[in-house]
Amino acid sequence: MKNIGKYQIIKELGKGATAVVYLCHDPDANRQVAVKLVRFDQENAAVSRRMRKLFRTERVVSERLIHPNIVRVYDAEVEEDHAYIVMEFVEGTSLEDFCKIESLLPLHRVIGIIFKCCMALDHAYRQGIVHRDIKPANIMLTKDDTPKIADFGLAINIKKDMDRDSTFVMGVGSPAYMSPEQLKSYPLNQKTDLYSLGVLFFQLLTGRLPFRAKTQASLIYKIVNTDAPQVTRLNPNLPKKLDAILKKALEKDTYSRYSNGAEFAKDLASVRYKIQGDEDEFIIEDSRHFSILRKMDFFFEFENVELWEILRSSLWRDVGARVTLMREGESHQIFGILVSGEAEVSLGGKTICHLGIGEPVGEMSYLFKRDPTHSATVVTLTPCRILEISMPALALASEELQERMQNALVGCIVQRLRRANQRLAEIGSAASESGETIAATDMRGKYTLELEAQ
Repeated sequence: MKNIGKYQIIKELGKGATAVVYLCHDPDANRQVAVKLVRFDQENAAVSRRMRKLFRTERVVSERLIHPNIVRVYDAEVEEDHAYIVMEFVEGTSLEDFCKIESLLPLHRVIGIIFKCCMALDHAYRQGIVHRDIKPANIMLTKDDTPKIADFGLAINIKKDMDRDSTFVMGVGSPAYMSPEQLKSYPLNQKTDLYSLGVLFFQLLTGRLPFRAKTQASLIYKIVNTDAPQVTRLNPNLPKKLDAILKKALEKDTYSRYSNGAEFAKDLASVRYKIQGDEDEFIIEDSRHFSILRKMDFFFEFENVELWEILRSSLWRDVGARVTLMREGESHQIFGILVSGEAEVSLGGKTICHLGIGEPVGEMSYLFKRDPTHSATVVTLTPCRILEISMPALALASEELQERMQNALVGCIVQRLRRANQRLAEIGSAASESGETIAATDMRGKYTLELEAQ
C-alpha cells in the first residue's frame, strides 16, 4: 500500500490492536501528517459499528479543539471496510517513556507538562468536551517539552443528551487511570479528566501508580475506597506542597476535587516557581548518587531499576564525628546504609563492633517488626555520609525491591554473626574433645543424620 486516500505513505510509525499509524505526506498542504488507519472486522458487525462511531466522534470533537497542547485533526474518512483519520504529526514520544522509575523527568519539567495539560483540558471542557481516557500513551511530548493530548475518539460531548450517546459506556478508558465516578458509571464532567491527569502526575513523579493490585477487581476496589499514598512518602526529595495538590486532584468526592484545569494549573505554578532554580544541580547530584550506589558491595545484586527506586525514596545525610545516630530502646521509621565513614555499635556501654562503608545501620528495627526498637547504640567515629531509607516508603515499593533489600540485609547480619562467633571463640574456654561420628539412617534410607558422640 502506497497511499491512504490522497496521502502518500512514508513509513509505519506504530501498530496497536485495532489500528496502524503511518507517517504520510499531504500533497495539498505540503506537510507531513500522521494517519491512523483501521480496517473493520467484517465478521463482527458490532465492533465495526463501534469503531465507526469512535472515528466520527473524534472528527467532530477535534474540529472544535484548536489548542497548542491538543493534537490537531485535519481530516477523517469512514468507508465500508476501513476508516482513517489524519492528524498533526508530533515528532517526539509518548509520556509512557517517562513513567518508569529509572527514566523519570526532572521535577520542573513534569510540573510544566502537567500545567500545560491542565490548560488543554480546561479548553476542551469549555468547548463541552470530556476526554475520558487520559493516560501516558495518549499524551505525546515534543523535543521542546510541549505535551500534545491525542485520541479524543472516546470523548463525550456533555452538551448532548449523554443517555443517547453510545460512547457513554463503562467499557471506555483505562482502569488504572479512571476516576471513581467513571468506574461507577456516574455522569461525567471535566473533573474525571483532572482525576486521570492527577494519576498521571503521580506516576511521573514516582515511577508507580497511586493504586496497585494483582487483579482488576482489587484495583477498582482500591480506586473507589482507599486513599492514595503521599508522594513525599515515596520520594522525600519532593516539595511537601505536592501532597496537597495531588490529594485534591485525586479526591474521590468530586465536590472537593479541582473544579477546573485552570485552578489545578495555578497551584502547580506556585510550586514550579520555587523549585526551578536548583533543578539542574539536583539532576547532576542524582546521577552521581546512582554511580556511588552502583559501586557498593551492598547493592551488587540490585537491578538498576531497583537502585533508582531506592534513590527516589531515600535521603542523603552528612553527619560529623561523635554523633549518635540511634540509641538502644529508641524507635525510628528509618534505617541507613553507610556510604562513607565509620561508626561504632555498642550495648550497655560496651563496644560490639565497628561498621564501615556499605554496612546497614538500624536494620534490625526494619527486619524484626514485632519489636521496632533499636537493640544497640550507634555513634559515628568519623564524619559519615548515610543513605537514610524510609521504612514506610520501602513498604510501598515494588515487591522485587523489598525482597532484594531484605536478602541484602539478612546477608549482612549473617556476616556479622560469623564475625561475632569468631570473637567469642577467641575469648571462650577450650571445647570438649570430639568422639567418633555415628551415621544414623532413617528407615527409608533416604536421609543421614550425623551425631557427635562424646
